[in-house]
Amino acid sequence: MEKHTMLGQNTLRYFSLFILTLQTTLTVLAMRYSRKQTEGGKDLYIATTLVLVSELIKFMFCLILLLIQKSGSVEQLLKALGSEVIFKPSETAKLAIPSSLYTIQNNLILLALSSLDAATFQVTYQLKILTTAFFSVLLLRKDIKAFQWLALIVLMSGVILVQFSSDGKQKEANIVPSNPHKHLIGMLAVVASSLSSGFAGVYYEKLLKESAQPSVIIRNIQLGIFSIIFGTAGVVINDWDKVSQRGFFDGYTSVVWLVIMLQAMGGLVVAAVIKYADNILKGFATSVSIILSCLCSYVVLHDLNLDLTFVLGTGLVILATFMYGIQSHNTPFIGSNSSNNLIVDKDENEDISRASYTKVNNDRTYQKLSSTI
Repeated sequence: MEKHTMLGQNTLRYFSLFILTLQTTLTVLAMRYSRKQTEGGKDLYIATTLVLVSELIKFMFCLILLLIQKSGSVEQLLKALGSEVIFKPSETAKLAIPSSLYTIQNNLILLALSSLDAATFQVTYQLKILTTAFFSVLLLRKDIKAFQWLALIVLMSGVILVQFSSDGKQKEANIVPSNPHKHLIGMLAVVASSLSSGFAGVYYEKLLKESAQPSVIIRNIQLGIFSIIFGTAGVVINDWDKVSQRGFFDGYTSVVWLVIMLQAMGGLVVAAVIKYADNILKGFATSVSIILSCLCSYVVLHDLNLDLTFVLGTGLVILATFMYGIQSHNTPFIGSNSSNNLIVDKDENEDISRASYTKVNNDRTYQKLSSTI
């Protein structure tokens, strides 16, 4: 029975990773396509408004879910918001740091995709896997096995080869960047977003481990409050003149709205994945999506020219994915009484989004992992 339970957990685990890969691939391709629609001299949408609208939709969706949870009672909804959010300012304020980092990260990704071709963005953004591993060791004292470090090295070797492939093709074709500073800004945006992604995810996980947790809906509402505040600040500080002249929704198309919905639902998909995998394994699923995205860029967006170096780099990334997956598969998902093992507490029903938390009780470590709402 226990063997079948573990098999079922592993099946759900890899199915969730597949869904995340698909969601990430669609999101990046739609974002890139929306930022390169410049034919006819038409202005692109204002990027900061997209981030704000995504957070507003996500926040409204959470309010609707909470209303459904309270049997449609507005009075109970307001009561829950008051007791869990308004009258717990210290708990709510803890979400300010990860919310600000998530908002910055989303804006940086759009900036990078406005400045770089799809392939360069895809491979460079994988720095977030190493930053997540680094911050996991630094902040969570996570024990990463030597084989996993080897997988990370192999992965980054593949990423570097793909980067060289992109640069080599430009030199071979004697392509001179029309705006080298724009390219530099794009590269810096990718690096900064990778650092933000790694730190935000690990910091949020650490926060959940050290504090009492409300339901997943309340937690997302707390995150949403600050995300909306920071998103609004981004629009006002960076693009208020553009919004005043062009209008808030200028440049919005069906593709832009698709990006918004993918962004709004992305957190829920991540929540499902983290139930069965940590932040680093989630990063490897994203690595696979990088390969799929680059192939789609080659066929559809024509951002990439395939060569032997790119194919070799792709092979290394896929190899690294399997290497890390094998190591994770050898670690039992449901463990014994050892404090190093993870045990799913099936007696509790509350879920936590975007990260997991643990509690220590009688020398046993329970890991409560997030799932979909």
